[in-house]
This record gives sequence, structure tokens and C-alpha cells, in this order.
Amino acid sequence: MRPSIRGFTLVEVLVALVVLTIGMLGIAALYLESVRANRTALYRTDAVNLAADMADRMRANRDPADAYDCGEPCLAANGGNGQAVTDLTAWLAAVTQLPGGTGAIAYTAATPTTPDVYTIQVSWTEVGQDQAVTYELRAEL
Repeated sequence: MRPSIRGFTLVEVLVALVVLTIGMLGIAALYLESVRANRTALYRTDAVNLAADMADRMRANRDPADAYDCGEPCLAANGGNGQAVTDLTAWLAAVTQLPGGTGAIAYTAATPTTPDVYTIQVSWTEVGQDQAVTYELRAEL
């Protein structure tokens, strides 16, 4: 009488290998998407910090009221007082650290019912995107 043969057949091994390969490809895709999301979050965090930094600079230097109005794209030498030009130059240098980074600042004068308003925009290009992403901060001074 022949003893029963134990073990795995070649077909069983190949099926297990296919299942394992599909699982590993899923993990690799998940990892890639995680890296992409982290990069996007980093750019957005930088944009928020840059806009808040410029708003703080504006609050610290209010004379004249429209000193930081530099249009789109922002040009640091576009009028203002000496401190405003220094702040804009430093800010624009920081904004260009983002991929395709540009900055714009628009000023709206106060009315009897509203305060002076600056609209600060930071734009950058995400990898794989055709259009720039823009973060906008409205600062009432």
C-alpha cells in the first residue's frame, strides 16, 4: 500500500503567489497615494503660513494703509514705504520656494462701514495638475 503524499501542488503555490502579488501591489499603490497626499498637505501648510506671515507683517506696519498693495503678480518694488518693500521682497522670496509659487496682494480701502481689507493670494502648481492651486486669505486691518 502506498503512503499518502502530502504537500502543495504547483498550482496551489502559483495561486498563492498571485494572491500575494496582488496584495503587495495594493500596498504599493496605497503608499504612493500617501506620499502624494503628504506632499500636497505640506504645500498647503506652507501657503497658509506664508499668507498668515504677510498678514502679520501688515498688521505691524500700517502706515500708509495701502503700502502692501502690489497687484498680481506681486512686485516688491511697487510703491509702499521702505518696510513694506522689505517685507514684500522677503515674502516673495519665500513664496517662490513653492513649486511654481507666486504671490498677489490686493488692497480695498475702508468705507464708513468696513475696515481696510487686504486679500493675500499664494498660488503654486501641484504635480500632475494643469491649473495652479490658490490659497486666499482676507485680512481686515
